[in-house]
Amino acid sequence: MRPALLPQSRVPESRDAPAFRWGIMGPGWIAERFTESVQAHTGQVITAVGSRSLSRSKAFAEAFNIPAAYGSYEELAAAPDVDIIYVCTPHTVHHASAVLAIDAGKHVLIEKPLGLNAREAKDIAARAGAAGVFAAEAMWTFFLPKFDVIRQLLEAGTLGTITTVVAEYGEHFDPAHRIFNPELAGGPLLDLGTYPLALVTEVLGSPLRLHALGQPHMTGVNAQLSAIMSFDGGAQATVNTHLHNFTPTAATIVGTLATLVIEGPFNMPGAFEVRFPEGHRLRYNEARGGHFEGLHYEAAAVARTIAEGGLQAGQRMLADSIRTLEVADGIRRQVGIVFPGEGDMTAQPTRSFSSTFPEGTS
Repeated sequence: MRPALLPQSRVPESRDAPAFRWGIMGPGWIAERFTESVQAHTGQVITAVGSRSLSRSKAFAEAFNIPAAYGSYEELAAAPDVDIIYVCTPHTVHHASAVLAIDAGKHVLIEKPLGLNAREAKDIAARAGAAGVFAAEAMWTFFLPKFDVIRQLLEAGTLGTITTVVAEYGEHFDPAHRIFNPELAGGPLLDLGTYPLALVTEVLGSPLRLHALGQPHMTGVNAQLSAIMSFDGGAQATVNTHLHNFTPTAATIVGTLATLVIEGPFNMPGAFEVRFPEGHRLRYNEARGGHFEGLHYEAAAVARTIAEGGLQAGQRMLADSIRTLEVADGIRRQVGIVFPGEGDMTAQPTRSFSSTFPEGTS
């Protein structure tokens, strides 16, 4: 039956979450946005920052009034006044950074992607479980109030049987940006493409078949990726991501009873509509926002989970993060993308997907 109203978000106020002591591992751009959001909207306390450069750590600490600054990740991991470490180092060292923190007995929130590949993500999950510490991927989108409402709609079957998911994400970057550096696992997949892939796998699970196309960039990274996927029951999904220019970054989830249109950027705070065939619409209105308005939700959710004795975030379980990376691995395998230190991708123990496209198509 078509609902008269949308469900209400169940996400509590971020400031009401129990306060923990946070350490920032890697004082880059996303660390700045995270710190701004957390300090403005929560009671969480950022007590330390660690970098491979002490001068960088000190500059970050001074800018955000953080008491301690360390000149190595090891010192931060060993700091006694840190409960949780937010890992926002370069992609290529997410795994090593997370392992360092876990081995030191610290809870970890790891910037997306959880690892370069599913193998690294599985290792992080296993180590965190063995150590009895919390671990999650900082896929902040799924912690937003609007995605709690979307989750309720999907669970209630409001859209009917899901038949199609379409999502894309493209941006323009300065030529000096790290996304153009092959040695830092550049290209759009891990920075941008992880959002549409995470949405698709969240809604439909793992694909049965996957067909991918890639376009190279003059810098040696991948410039553009497109993928078509099919799932158990016949559902299909398409994704596109690139570093050429900005796109609407919209997403659509089509069901047999209704269509959910998430206005762009779909991965950030904003509005969406549920559209029924006869023309009726239910609209979720929320001011469009960016990282400042949204990153605090994941920090608060992590704090609540740890306070309740949980080791994973229900909004983004480790198995979900691993599943998304398995699909990303499948795409890379088809278009011939190998990141530094991975070796032979075909030898890695990860999920494979059937395809009629030859390996190395780009």
